[in-house]
Amino acid sequence: MASAIENVKHAAERQAVAVLAEGLVKNLKNKNYEDRTKSYLSILKLAQKYYGKTFTPEMVAAVKGAIEDPDNRWMKFIDEIINEIDPQFAKMTLLNLGYESFLRGTRMIRENRKKYDCNIPWLILFDPTAACNMHCEGCWSGTYGHKSNLSFDDMDKIVTEGKALGTHLYLMTGGEPMVRKKDILKLIEKHNDCYFAAFSNSTLIDEELCKELARLGNMTFFLSIEGTPDTNDARRGEGHYAAVMRAMDLLKKYGILYGTSICYTSANIEAVTSDDFFHLLEKKGAKFGFYFHYMPTGQNAVPALLPTPEQREYMINRIRYIRSDASDIKFYPMDFQNDGEFVGGCIAGGRNYFHINSSGDAEPCVFIHYSNTNIHENSILEMLQSPLFMAYHKGQPFNRNHLRPCPMLENPQLLRKMVQESGAHQTNAEAPESVEHLCAKCDDYARDWKPFAERIWASQKHKTKKIYENYTKEKREHPELAAFEKPAELKKEA
Repeated sequence: MASAIENVKHAAERQAVAVLAEGLVKNLKNKNYEDRTKSYLSILKLAQKYYGKTFTPEMVAAVKGAIEDPDNRWMKFIDEIINEIDPQFAKMTLLNLGYESFLRGTRMIRENRKKYDCNIPWLILFDPTAACNMHCEGCWSGTYGHKSNLSFDDMDKIVTEGKALGTHLYLMTGGEPMVRKKDILKLIEKHNDCYFAAFSNSTLIDEELCKELARLGNMTFFLSIEGTPDTNDARRGEGHYAAVMRAMDLLKKYGILYGTSICYTSANIEAVTSDDFFHLLEKKGAKFGFYFHYMPTGQNAVPALLPTPEQREYMINRIRYIRSDASDIKFYPMDFQNDGEFVGGCIAGGRNYFHINSSGDAEPCVFIHYSNTNIHENSILEMLQSPLFMAYHKGQPFNRNHLRPCPMLENPQLLRKMVQESGAHQTNAEAPESVEHLCAKCDDYARDWKPFAERIWASQKHKTKKIYENYTKEKREHPELAAFEKPAELKKEA
């Protein structure tokens, strides 16, 4: 528990950052770029304080150079975001996502990882409800059943205990989170030192909600959309595309920063990465987005929707081009599956995030429906120390080739082993799925993707920083006790 002195120091520093954030927003609104630069440099100095030696002189110099370069693409992009969104929303984003989560929270998390010798997440994903007003082809969320909900007290417990460990970022999925709109607004107002985001199908976003979010300033959306009206509605149902367009217009009108959530499949991959699609997102005011590789989770999964190896390679090249200086598209895409090298491979099991479903079960990943622990019976820390989560902690990274990061999709033999040895139970309420049934849908994919991943990884090695390795206490003292054996070709490389 934080001491009274620490609380006073925190309050004073938060107020100082609030003044800095207000000044930055004001400078950008008034196009005062000289003072804007001073504000960014002050933020950089604060970052150095919190990151310490991990923020190397080379990294500091690179960030400083970008700040002071009037033509830097991404600094201009950040300027535009701050200038276009509501001032209160901009201030709260800088305070809660920037200061509380990226800076102060990150330091707390690192200290607690050492203290407890287990994974401590940077964000927690939870499902307020399993209920949804849509039935998308291949979606796994309905397999939990439609009667389960987290109570307000459950959600409050998640955030309160998460904050004590340093976690200040909370994402919500479902079901459709905004079915629980009233409780969510109550939650984010109570925890106004945290940042929240909801993966939403857009259909319940209205003017009244946008007014509240502009007032509170600490919650955003990732809107589900999959390309053109035809490719989108073919999976999500007639009329959904139009609902997304309405929601985007409302969020832009009220100056609410938002992004997209896009599941790419064998059927829509070109539609969701075309220039026309990106320009539409720009026009509608979306600034960033997550791309999720289709996962064959649940009894109603459609394995035919899995992208081919050729399509996945295209995806890698396309997303990285959009983020390069060669592209002029003002939208920042992130690829959950293919950006492994930038986050050290699999981030699940609490390493950077984990998932709590609407029944309260703690799952290592939103796509991995197995658990040893529940929020109704255990604390957040106890969840992170449960057998399945500790198996993740000991086994990460699951592959030294970070284009093969997942213990399900690319290394299904490892998920089989973890679930079986930890004694985890499946959490699908309506259609139970054994780990063997799930992983069998991934075996062929893993085999077919492997040679592509190895070729691409080898060609990019000269661009990659030192490969992440997991030095748990057990591995430091007994290297032979590494949780899972690496593939033979990677053992040779090691």
